[in-house]
Amino acid sequence: MILQIVILAMIAAFLGLRLYSVLGRRAEEEEHVPTRLEEAKRVRSDVPPADRTIVQARPQPVRAPELEGVMPAVETGVRNIAAADRNFDITGFLEGAKGAYAMVLEAFWKGDKPTLRELCDDDVYDSFASAIDARDRAGEVMDNRLVRIEEAKIDSAELDGRMARIAVRFVADIAAVTRDKEGTVIAGSMDDAIETRDVWTFMRNVDAAAPDWILDETDEG
Repeated sequence: MILQIVILAMIAAFLGLRLYSVLGRRAEEEEHVPTRLEEAKRVRSDVPPADRTIVQARPQPVRAPELEGVMPAVETGVRNIAAADRNFDITGFLEGAKGAYAMVLEAFWKGDKPTLRELCDDDVYDSFASAIDARDRAGEVMDNRLVRIEEAKIDSAELDGRMARIAVRFVADIAAVTRDKEGTVIAGSMDDAIETRDVWTFMRNVDAAAPDWILDETDEG
C-alpha cells in the first residue's frame, strides 16, 4: 500500500513538472512585446510584392519618342486623349496618319470621291470634290506622285469634351505634273520632287467603337 502511494506521488510530481514547463514557456512568449524593429520587419514582410513598389519611389512615366521636343501643351493634350481612350497609341496613330495622308492625296489626284468621302469630314470632302469638279471641267489630269514622307510630327493635340483632335505637320517630297486632255504636260515635272509642308488635323470621338480618325482640316505648313 505504501509503495503504491509513493509511486502515485512520483507520477504526480513528474506531471506537475511537465505542466509547469509547458505553461511557463507559453507565458514567457505571451509576455514578450515585439520591438519596433521586429514589428517593422513583420509588417514589411507581409506586404505583397506588388504593393511594395508603392512604398518605394514611383517610376517616372515613359516618354514616347514621338513627343520629344514638343510643346508642353501638345504633350498634355496627347496624354489627355490617351487617358480618355485606353486603346490610343501615339506611335500607331502617327503611322496611321501617314497612311491616311498618302491615301487622301492619291484619291484627290485620281479624282476618287468615294475614298475621300470615307476619309474626310463634310467640309474637307466638299473642298476636295469642288477642286476635282473644276479640274474635270478644265479637262486637266493630275499625274502626281508621293515620293516620300520626310517627317510627320504632332503640331497640336486637344480633347474637347469627348472629341479628340490632333494636328500633324507633314513634310513630304511630291513630284507634281498636270496634263491637259491630250496628255500634254502643262505644269510641273516628274523629274523634280518638290518639298511640301502641310498641317492636317484628324478628329475622332473617343467613345466611338470604330478606331478610325477622320480628316477634319487641311492647311499649308
